[in-house]
Amino acid sequence: MKTYFNKENWKTKLHDIIYEADTKEGKWFDIILILTIIVSIVLVMLESIVSFDRNYHNFLNIAEWVITILFTIEYIVRVITIKKPSSYIFSFYGIIDLLATIPKYISLIFVGTHALVALRALRLLRVFRILKLARYLGASKTLTTALRSSRTKIAVFLLSVLVLTIILGTIMYLVEGPKNGFTSIPYSMYWAIVTLTTVGYGDISPHSPLGQFIASIVMILGYGIIAVPTGIVTSEMTKVDQLPHTNTQHCSHCASDKHLDNSKYCSNCGEKLNYE
Repeated sequence: MKTYFNKENWKTKLHDIIYEADTKEGKWFDIILILTIIVSIVLVMLESIVSFDRNYHNFLNIAEWVITILFTIEYIVRVITIKKPSSYIFSFYGIIDLLATIPKYISLIFVGTHALVALRALRLLRVFRILKLARYLGASKTLTTALRSSRTKIAVFLLSVLVLTIILGTIMYLVEGPKNGFTSIPYSMYWAIVTLTTVGYGDISPHSPLGQFIASIVMILGYGIIAVPTGIVTSEMTKVDQLPHTNTQHCSHCASDKHLDNSKYCSNCGEKLNYE
């Protein structure tokens, strides 16, 4: 028999379904919402195909309204079932949920042909719905934590790459010069970045033997440089994996969702958690 942290009412039940992933109803809600998000993204992609949009415009419009209404209901319920709505409204997922909901409503404000350009840009906001999937990917939290922990190291690494790019760009400008396409140091830096990242567009290339030798060295450096940030993030992810495991329990008061297994109270505000 499930025991609720306050009294068993409709808000509590809805909170369990929407915010908790360890209940049968909560799992079904997550599955349905994930499928809805995927369908909405597919519809946005299909709408960008002119021929498809021309033939099925009414269907796409109706489907978009149905999905928008579903997301609106979800957003409202998420707000009213939590004791501190601002903690959800101004959170990352709260902002993403809002961005995924408002485009269709805002489109009603713009009327007339003069607003067509604004409407086209507004439609692209619906792509933000794909970010709603992040809350259902457990590994995303591990990756986010690892990136946050390694941001200083990555920043130092990027600064070092920038310095190296400036040096290489200056050298190639002196070696090749404008006659071979290296018309300025910034343009030579562009070549250095393209070569260092092993992209190699080929729109500009060295012609002298010395320049080609330097380019070969830069390409070899590029392979080593690519591996550095990967190693930094992987190291931090290993550290994150060694941290105590957290569950899916969601605090109804402050919306905090990173609680240790078997925790009975919220680690952020002290509110009693919902456990069987």
